[in-house]
Amino acid sequence: MKAKSRNLVRCSWASNPLSIRYHDEEWGVPQHDDRVLFEFLLLEGAQAGLSWDTILQKRENYRAAFDGFDPQRIARYDRRKVQSLLRNPGIVRNRLKIASAVRNAKAFLIVQKEFGSFDRYIWQFVNKPRANARRSTQLIPARTAESDAMSKDLKKRGFNFVGSTICYAFMQAVGMVNDHRVECFRYAQVNRAGRRRA
Repeated sequence: MKAKSRNLVRCSWASNPLSIRYHDEEWGVPQHDDRVLFEFLLLEGAQAGLSWDTILQKRENYRAAFDGFDPQRIARYDRRKVQSLLRNPGIVRNRLKIASAVRNAKAFLIVQKEFGSFDRYIWQFVNKPRANARRSTQLIPARTAESDAMSKDLKKRGFNFVGSTICYAFMQAVGMVNDHRVECFRYAQVNRAGRRRA
């Protein structure tokens, strides 16, 4: 969904071409593809302590460095591959975050096997998209009871860099919650997308 008009009302954080495109085309749209869900899980973890703009700028580099976010391939990364990632200036070169991507890929595959898909597992925390009605981005919480429960269960299953705040950002990104401001042109569109998939 490409928005052509510059006069459209958007969420205030969509303030540069990259974030506007992400806002207009992806953020808040319900995702049910396991590879896409894994991509957002990895990127949200990488973002910890950084701005989302930083991650968006590095996203294509992440896709190349992490084999298109293929959890089966990432789960097999060895020490040599991790060392090469630590030398890659196109991604966040944080040893703990890179190790976390490998660990999370392994945990992700176990969840897929247990539930038939990661999608079936992760969506149980909300069952269907939640349409919030925020009038200001300042009213958006950093975490919720659902993100607390998700974080706790993911950690129990061996995932890391999945604190409740990261989980809530993940929930926003993959459309488990619609946190577009009600005035935003995407709010109603995302709600309709959620109802079609519910």
